Amino acid sequence: MRHEYDAGSGLVEADLAGDWCSQFDRWFAEAVAAGLPEPNAMVVGTADAAGRPSARTVLLKGYDQQGFVFFTNYRSRKGTEVAVNAYASLVFPWFPMQRQVIVTGSVERIDRATTEEYFASRPRGSQLGAWASTQSSVLPDRAALDDSYRSAAQRFAEVAPIPAPEHWGGLRVRPDAVEFWQGRASRLHDRLRFRRTDSDWVVERLAP
Repeated sequence: MRHEYDAGSGLVEADLAGDWCSQFDRWFAEAVAAGLPEPNAMVVGTADAAGRPSARTVLLKGYDQQGFVFFTNYRSRKGTEVAVNAYASLVFPWFPMQRQVIVTGSVERIDRATTEEYFASRPRGSQLGAWASTQSSVLPDRAALDDSYRSAAQRFAEVAPIPAPEHWGGLRVRPDAVEFWQGRASRLHDRLRFRRTDSDWVVERLAP
């Protein structure tokens, strides 16, 4: 199953944008232009208070110099883990382009107004789903989830717009490091990392 990485000339320091956000802009635009399925899909890794990790794939919904934003049920596994251990890692696995972006940083809730604005933009079915699902909890069967969805649909049948649940909202990962990984032949991959220091950001090359 070994695959040789030979997509291009690699990634050198002179090719980098001046900051991590501009470089992510560039690579994200190229992933979209390449037609990758859901290029905003990212693996989010969190850990509980004892340091036991968990990971899942979610969709990036926004980013800027402050960090990367996604939305979730705050009572879900990831929501409760970042509440007690406010750090996370993100991985954008753009394998068809032989690229990855790896982010580490602290996690914070975004402001409520932004959550409500985004929630209002979601399809009505997704809004109902946020009310219906007790995310990450154990269910006796599929019927229990379907029943909960029907109850939510009845509850909000005459309500428009549907309000965002208080237990649902956005999380922002504020990066302290953003690594741009480009596959190269013989497993000698290029790994260039923007790392936050006390005063600025530095760029470091990591061994593959």
